[in-house]
Amino acid sequence: MCEPPADTGGHSTGPPDRQTLRLLERHLAADSLVAETAFDPDPYEPQLLRGILDADGYPELVASARLDVRWFTTGDFSIHYVEEHDDGARWECRWDRHPNPHDSRLHFHEPPSATEIVDFESASIHPLEVCSTVLTAIEQRIETLWSSR
Repeated sequence: MCEPPADTGGHSTGPPDRQTLRLLERHLAADSLVAETAFDPDPYEPQLLRGILDADGYPELVASARLDVRWFTTGDFSIHYVEEHDDGARWECRWDRHPNPHDSRLHFHEPPSATEIVDFESASIHPLEVCSTVLTAIEQRIETLWSSR
């Protein structure tokens, strides 16, 4: 039997929200940007949803791209977008909502390294709306990559 997460003084994101992860998996699987989805460690007790993006939609510079999605029963989340480039470089950003003493609870880790953090404004934190916001940002990123060739 699994033990509940330890109390971290109000800074815990809580356990994974498996129902929301499954909802987001269906949403991602239906999107044309996404080639495949997978749960980690497995579909029965998912903790992470991975969306592998269709590499054919990117210029040759990008070897692979993925989304790593974590969603918690507290409504907190982390959606990490990562591109791996042919030259070994990595371009990434992340949308987060979690208790954080250094930044606002809802924030964005800016590309290209995801180290700079800014507030993330959103009218809704409903999982499907957040996912749509992320997918729109990825579409814009892909357009930028193609136009800068």
